[in-house]
Amino acid sequence: MLFSMIIHFSSAKDMTIRTRIEIISQILETANGGVTSKIKIMSKANLSYAQLKDYLMTLSHKDLLSYDLDTRTFKTTEKGLMFLKAYGQLDQLTKK
Repeated sequence: MLFSMIIHFSSAKDMTIRTRIEIISQILETANGGVTSKIKIMSKANLSYAQLKDYLMTLSHKDLLSYDLDTRTFKTTEKGLMFLKAYGQLDQLTKK
């Protein structure tokens, strides 16, 4: 089962807790606009390989992310882009 929250260390002094939605958003943003490898997603989203596999499988099954077998890369789908837009709008509302 995927963790609903993960501790993320930005620096030695800064520790924040990310929600599952924030992690999903970060993965989709990383894969947006082009072909993206597992390594790049794992690095940008600061996930372990086991966590990454779970997220990629879930996002692919929900049609938010597509995988190209030939290039072995991921890309955000139209549905994933809709998710990012909605997430961005909600994020703006909560920051006001």
